[in-house]
Amino acid sequence: MAEIELPALAVPKVVLVTGGGSGIGAAILARFAALGSAVVVGYNSRAALAEAVRDALPGSEHMVLQISIDDSASIAAAAAAVEERYGRLDALINSGGATTAVPANDLTALTDDIFDRTVTVNLRGPFAVVRAFRPLLERGSGAAIVNISSIAARTGIGSSLAYLAAKAGVDALTIALAKVLAPKIRVFSISPAGVDTSFVPGRTREQLEKTAERFPLAHVTTADDVAKAVIACVVHLTSSTGIVVPVDEGRHL
Repeated sequence: MAEIELPALAVPKVVLVTGGGSGIGAAILARFAALGSAVVVGYNSRAALAEAVRDALPGSEHMVLQISIDDSASIAAAAAAVEERYGRLDALINSGGATTAVPANDLTALTDDIFDRTVTVNLRGPFAVVRAFRPLLERGSGAAIVNISSIAARTGIGSSLAYLAAKAGVDALTIALAKVLAPKIRVFSISPAGVDTSFVPGRTREQLEKTAERFPLAHVTTADDVAKAVIACVVHLTSSTGIVVPVDEGRHL
């Protein structure tokens, strides 16, 4: 039997990840750096954590960059820094976000301030990052954007009503941007269930395990599970765009 010749992987040369100082963002950075990409570790306020992530990565072309995704001026400055350093961007991963846990049935506790802050960071923020980095992505090769969403957008169960509404907006925005930015840029949304990180304040590993028991795969999603899905979208799904990819152990079923 003749050997099957596998095509070369479309590994991005330059990748930027917001929220890269810990959790899902750090796991994504580790995966891309292992493939040989130069990565930009975007962070909001914890510079030391971001620098530690960078220092642990293989390769020497990496960069740590402060990006406040709720501040368009900060985002614009970050885009200028990436242009000066690399002159291009091949993959943008919108992993930065925040949430305030509010019981779904406590409408009074979900104040206007909490709602507005949640939507600003988790929906307007990713859009503002895409808007600023679009020119650099259009210079890239096989460019892709991956927005980290949440299965809460589909199930209606999450840390707050504002959070799940914002993530539903991210999924809708992903589909719309896939049409707008084609054919130069592919756009994806990764939709995890509760991931074993410190993202939701006060959530314990025991709580995650108890919830996971009800899922078809009975497994707690890890940050690296999400990172592998991001790699799949950027590197392997070169004929796909505008799709929402659940990484949820079957919770959506």
